Amino acid sequence: MAFPTLLSFLLSLLLSLSPTLSTNSEGNALHALRSRLSDHTNVLQSWDPTLVNPCTWFHVTCDSNNHVIRLDLGNSNISGSLGAELGELKYLQYLELYNNQIGGKIPKELGNLKNLISMDLYGNRFEGKIPMSFAKLKSIRFLRLNNNKLTGSIPRELTTLSNLKVFDVSNNDLCGTIPVDGPFGSFPMESFANNRLNGPELKGLVSYDFGC
Repeated sequence: MAFPTLLSFLLSLLLSLSPTLSTNSEGNALHALRSRLSDHTNVLQSWDPTLVNPCTWFHVTCDSNNHVIRLDLGNSNISGSLGAELGELKYLQYLELYNNQIGGKIPKELGNLKNLISMDLYGNRFEGKIPMSFAKLKSIRFLRLNNNKLTGSIPRELTTLSNLKVFDVSNNDLCGTIPVDGPFGSFPMESFANNRLNGPELKGLVSYDFGC
């Protein structure tokens, strides 16, 4: 094969592989997540890091360009923690991790998931504060963080999330005042129940004092 022809062939091969290389970075991020989790019932056994991309893994959904858009691990009997690597899944639209035993802090890097529509982290053991970086999730409609061990106040920056339709932080240990700006004016008080929050019409839904 002549040198120019060989060079052209190698260039075309590299260009054809570039989407694969891109999606493989998402596979690396998911494999890093797996390393943080204890998989008690082998729901992650198909997560093989030697494959070209993660689109054939169970509980992972990709779009037509082989980008990860859904991670469905609700009710999966997994424990452990989340890490910054999840912020690399920049095409992710649905993050479903509800009803597990995942603990530790919620990574601020989740705020980098700008295509996220739904984040369901409820029914786990998350602690610490709600990341202020969530204010960057301009596409998000459903944000459920209830039934965890979260502390601190609700970041006022979240009032800028104009697409937010459902917000639930009930049954945590949050404190301070409930925001009333933006979409927060329409959320039912049950979404804030059993915390140490102060807000209008909370009535008997507050568990104890309002201090923060």
